[in-house]
Amino acid sequence: MIPRTAADPPPGLAFALEPARAALTIAQLTAFRIAGLPRGDGRPVLVSPGLCNTDRSNFVLRTMLRRLGYRPYPWTLGRNFGVRTVGPECEKLIARVEAIHAETGEKVTLVGISLGGVMSRIVAHRRPDLVRAVLTISSPFAGPPSATNVWRPFQLLTGEKITDPVVTRRLEEAARPLPMPSAAIWSRSDGFVNGLICREGEGAECRAVEVRSSHLFVQMKPQVLRAVAEILGGWV
Repeated sequence: MIPRTAADPPPGLAFALEPARAALTIAQLTAFRIAGLPRGDGRPVLVSPGLCNTDRSNFVLRTMLRRLGYRPYPWTLGRNFGVRTVGPECEKLIARVEAIHAETGEKVTLVGISLGGVMSRIVAHRRPDLVRAVLTISSPFAGPPSATNVWRPFQLLTGEKITDPVVTRRLEEAARPLPMPSAAIWSRSDGFVNGLICREGEGAECRAVEVRSSHLFVQMKPQVLRAVAEILGGWV
């Protein structure tokens, strides 16, 4: 169930198994505990959802961050329909980061799931004065949208074509190395997006942490929650 190259979408079987694997993630979550995880330092953390998701999809992640001692913030922009939600220049998401920065007086750590992670990297490039660090989770920022099984829903929901030069330039911007600490959690067995395009290449400064997970509910996977806590803890 592993794509042959970074240009290939995940195999059909991996895509078909996504709902069953997501259900297993929910079952595993009941045994998850935060005991022993690194504690936070009170820094503000903005969590952005994936395509077609809302802040409710990140409730578990934000709850964990709060219990560890961070100040997690929802993005409050509603359902993520790409540029239809954040604006063609990500201006609404940038405004949200500006508001958190003004409220706390601190740079903001960005955590983004899937499309939310791509957007987070774009915001970090455009406003490095506001961003402390960036962590993406199963975010296909380093390759073509055609290396996913969800490019058609992306086009339908966002109103953009993956062949549009504007979309291409935006992805190229997201893929560039960031000027602040960054990390990417990715799964080789992801059924929606090719995991190989969810992290920078070998030798990159962006830390890559591989997990075994579906794409659906990846942000609730105990292994992923632990990875988030350990990565953020390493940036304290």
